[in-house]
Amino acid sequence: MINKKTIGIGFLASATLIFETTLTRFLGVAQFYHFAFLVVSLALLGLGASGTILSVFPSLKDVDVSRFLMWTGLGFSFSVGLAYGGVNWIPFDSYSIAWERVQILYFSLYYFVLSLPFLISGLGVGVVLSVKSENHHFIYAANLVGSALGALLTPLALGLSGVPGAVLVSFLCGLGAYLINRDQQEEDRFLRTLVSVFMSLALLIFLGLSITNSLGISPLGLRVSPYKGLAQARRYPDSESQFGAWNAVSRVDVFSQAGTHRLPGLSYQYQGNPPDQMGMSIDGGPLQPLTQTSPESFQAAGWMPESLAFSLSSSEDVLVLKPGGGLGVLQALAGGAKRVSAVVENPLILQAAGASCQDCDVYQHPRVQVEVHNDRTFLQRGSRRFDLIYYPLTDAYRPVTSGAFSLAEDYTLTMEGFRDALQAVQPEGFLVITRWLQNPPSESIRLAATLLEAGERAGLENMAEKIVAYRSVQTMTVLIKPQGWQAAELQEVRSFTESRRFDLVWAPDIKSAELNRFNQLPEPQYYQDLKGLMQSSNRDSYLADYPFQISPPHDHRPFFFHYFTWEQTPQVVSTLGRTWQPFGGGGYFILLALLALMLILSSILILLPLFFSKHLLEALGKMRGLPILLYFGLLGLGFMLIEIPLIQRWILFLGYPIYSFAVVVGSILFFSGLGSMASRRDWGLGYWGWGLLILCALGFPLFSSLFPEVVLGWPYLGRLAAAVFGLAPIGFLMGIPFPTGLTWIKARLPEIAPWAWAVNGFTSVVASVIASILALRFGYGVVFLTGMGAYLLAGITFWTLPD
Repeated sequence: MINKKTIGIGFLASATLIFETTLTRFLGVAQFYHFAFLVVSLALLGLGASGTILSVFPSLKDVDVSRFLMWTGLGFSFSVGLAYGGVNWIPFDSYSIAWERVQILYFSLYYFVLSLPFLISGLGVGVVLSVKSENHHFIYAANLVGSALGALLTPLALGLSGVPGAVLVSFLCGLGAYLINRDQQEEDRFLRTLVSVFMSLALLIFLGLSITNSLGISPLGLRVSPYKGLAQARRYPDSESQFGAWNAVSRVDVFSQAGTHRLPGLSYQYQGNPPDQMGMSIDGGPLQPLTQTSPESFQAAGWMPESLAFSLSSSEDVLVLKPGGGLGVLQALAGGAKRVSAVVENPLILQAAGASCQDCDVYQHPRVQVEVHNDRTFLQRGSRRFDLIYYPLTDAYRPVTSGAFSLAEDYTLTMEGFRDALQAVQPEGFLVITRWLQNPPSESIRLAATLLEAGERAGLENMAEKIVAYRSVQTMTVLIKPQGWQAAELQEVRSFTESRRFDLVWAPDIKSAELNRFNQLPEPQYYQDLKGLMQSSNRDSYLADYPFQISPPHDHRPFFFHYFTWEQTPQVVSTLGRTWQPFGGGGYFILLALLALMLILSSILILLPLFFSKHLLEALGKMRGLPILLYFGLLGLGFMLIEIPLIQRWILFLGYPIYSFAVVVGSILFFSGLGSMASRRDWGLGYWGWGLLILCALGFPLFSSLFPEVVLGWPYLGRLAAAVFGLAPIGFLMGIPFPTGLTWIKARLPEIAPWAWAVNGFTSVVASVIASILALRFGYGVVFLTGMGAYLLAGITFWTLPD
């Protein structure tokens, strides 16, 4: 039933999802990646709190619904403005929170202003769902479909005008709920004028932001942490902004004269001057170099650790994966590559490079062919094989002791990613990759373990005989030759490492006298650990006993930078608040602290209505209402524990988290809305419905495990269609249980409907954090199965209810 109320709910839901999705980008740029994980808990906590308020103040259910939706839309829009302004004004600093107690207050304010829009939105939806006369199937469906449209609209808004523009779109959608439900005869003239002025200003600002963004001079529009690379570049004396723009997946800025001098692993034997470089920041992160020189003049290239691979290889056909600012492509050209395929996933990087240094844009070189693809997609697309595949080091050094960057997924550095690359290398060709050295060894050892397994899965035997590794002061470089090394090639390796003062760490015929010669350590620890890994008779046992988590990451658990083990606990606790990292170096424990905080807040807000309403207690006792609350709690757990793994899984196929979020959430919510409309009281949810849901959930992991082999090489529109239609069955079935339970409540216990809404929201909050913890430890497959188990228990609970 489509009317003003359902359309208003749709506008409100769209506005909420746009703000939620935009907030992940806002926090990812303004603070750090792991802050984005607070967004889901913020949204769901606000929605759950709205149910608590409705339970404590049941008279809210007696208000005029249309009028309430009108004021809710207005309140939401202005709370979005308050939240956006507040987080840009509050001087919250995650680094100093461990010793500046005032930062706890700032963080609390940060959390409060960001949760306010979700609280107001939840009140609007909750009131309409709680009114007995309203058709809750259509209301819930409008909420889901509106959310789906909001999820799909967000990437478009971000691509046109960035985070500030997407916030304005959320503001305008909230006003849409106001406009649809207003009573023109009773509306205050001043209010109507005020809303019109704000809408006109929002539209004009959005248009201005879109124009400046298309020209590459878009304002940032948010307060960036002073410890991010972008903030440091802006403070550097005499630095000048050359480019600044948003697209749907990133913010890219380019600065000249910002002190950029980055040639990872460069030998200290190099006597020349480094070339001039501009700095390119992606999402406010560390500056990547845009090197202002030609391949013929790039003398430093021969003194970088990867130059050995170019001299050993014929370099007829070179593939450079994720080259960022293009330094790796420049190295390949300087090394004599006749044809370079550069796989760049983000087209905004190409735009920034072309606009900032037109005379030295390496991507415009005649021997360079640019492929705008995800690297995994490119490797799966055909049977083309390369003489050399190069993974340049483009990301910044990441300390491993605290696990602060554990939640950063990377499908390039998984076993499956390296397996695909090795299958694309000519037998006599090479694969070369450089990573940062860590002390104690961790990142380089995990890299070696992953390459070993990837080679074995690619059909290569005696992988230890096919690997060469050497280190500079800060980096470790690994070369793999699938055909195996010849004596002359190994001699060239020794000559190269000695002339550049790189220390040989592993070779098939390595001798103890060759170890630890130039960049000396108390012990040749990297060699010892690599030898233990290469020659272990039980590799799994070796990996399990290692002080860090270094087992190879897989696509179902793509966390290359998660090294935490519980044996590290004393070390992390002893250094807590003494390291220059977010939240004092708490790292992995931040997730546990967040889980504890969410459990405490959720428990308080769930139990709070019992202290204010005797009717709730009486209703619960009369009709055994606790099972129905358990039912709604399990639905909240199950929905999030299934949705989050699906979002994560589809990042691999769709390229970026924002695309995966939009498509997966949009598809699930849209088809769940259809399921909600189909679940009428007289039709109900029979045994077959629950059976289909469980069967679908059981089969989905197997179904999705086949996707990389079948779908990954498809064109983008084909992968998009596979996502939408693949998610349709499970989305449709997941939309049925909630309105079915609400039907039971409204017929027997209408007093507890808002409370059920609150329980569902709060368990979803907890589930969002549990999903991250389980994924880091066991992988997303286990998270998905846990969600399926929650739905199974919910089904059993439902069939134990009276009548």
